[in-house]
Amino acid sequence: MKKDPNKGYIALLGWSLNAIEAAENFDRRYVVVAPDWAEEYCQKHDIPYVPWNFERLNDRSMEIAETLKEMGVNVAIPLFEETVEWAGAINSVLLDNPRLYGQSLLLRDKALMKRRAQLGGIRVGIFEEAHDKDDVIRFLKRVNQTLLKLDGDPNDPIHLKAFDKAGCLGHRVIRTPDEVDTIPEEEFPVLMESHLDGWEFAVEAWIHDGKIVFLNISEYVTLGYSVFVPASPELEKYRPQITAQIEKLIKAFDIEFGLIHPEYFVTNDGEMYFGEVAYRPPGFKVFELLERVYGFNAYQASMLVFDPKSTPDEVAEFFPREVEDADGYAGCFGVYPRLRVVSKLEIPEEVEDDPYFESHELTPPLEETVTKRTAFGTHWGLVYFKGDEAARMKELLKHLEELDFYV
Repeated sequence: MKKDPNKGYIALLGWSLNAIEAAENFDRRYVVVAPDWAEEYCQKHDIPYVPWNFERLNDRSMEIAETLKEMGVNVAIPLFEETVEWAGAINSVLLDNPRLYGQSLLLRDKALMKRRAQLGGIRVGIFEEAHDKDDVIRFLKRVNQTLLKLDGDPNDPIHLKAFDKAGCLGHRVIRTPDEVDTIPEEEFPVLMESHLDGWEFAVEAWIHDGKIVFLNISEYVTLGYSVFVPASPELEKYRPQITAQIEKLIKAFDIEFGLIHPEYFVTNDGEMYFGEVAYRPPGFKVFELLERVYGFNAYQASMLVFDPKSTPDEVAEFFPREVEDADGYAGCFGVYPRLRVVSKLEIPEEVEDDPYFESHELTPPLEETVTKRTAFGTHWGLVYFKGDEAARMKELLKHLEELDFYV
């Protein structure tokens, strides 16, 4: 597509073919910043590319910001959790706003993030950092004491999460002191949180000039397994409250532009609790699901709101109307092998025959023994669905948990 020199010049941080394809078909100039292994592919396919290895930020970190500045790049967009901090550091130089680096640290460190949310008057569960196993045992006991548990009552679980990893990585649920022994030393320090009973959901909000320009609610059927968009009417009825929560979040974290992906809980009495927020595209191919029902490209949407040269009119024109303009529901299911030993991929007939079934990206198994999941593991691939009814979509995604795709 022809590039408009009056629009912003964008750097994509990290390697994503879907993001690159979106940039190719958009009117902004772009460059991909990725590790050395991407070079050959970029040369072969004429993709503008700058090599950079995203190790920890160090004394050489500013080189990449200077390189991009000399090229005339206006803004850097993080595509993965690991590049959020880099985007903050680079944008503080490109946009001449040192505060952006500090903001990116808040959006990376789950403990700092929760403190900042609390200061902004946002409800969060009880949380603490743990440096060793004793800290975890103490926290487990204290949380259950607070909940007035009696001897013999089952413990309320606590959640352990890595400070700076994406979503489910390193997430463990601990119910008893014995389970604490299974945590490897190298996982510390971790963030510990009390368990929130409620309906967990995620939001994707595109922000321009400090205002929400499009807000999607993604409904989890089972966390780590399945999600669909837009949310069912039962969850959509909370949209005004959810919007108010996101506005609080924008204020608390001082967010002027970009895409945020927060997670929340609604408790039985309709209270909203903040889980965490990410400053990058969501997992589970939610961008692709949004395109399936709304027809707009969510990567291009992010480029648009990140670009300092985008006009309010251009932004308003790009986005459809939430829920009203969606033509049905799109969902996906992450497949985990249920058996310990598998030899082949076999899509159940009832799945392929289902009118909602669209496609899958599952591959035959490379090894026969399935590695045991200690925490929330990584799925083996996704299966995609689209249909007209939220209730039917929900039922279908739930039912898939009982089926074997690898036998």
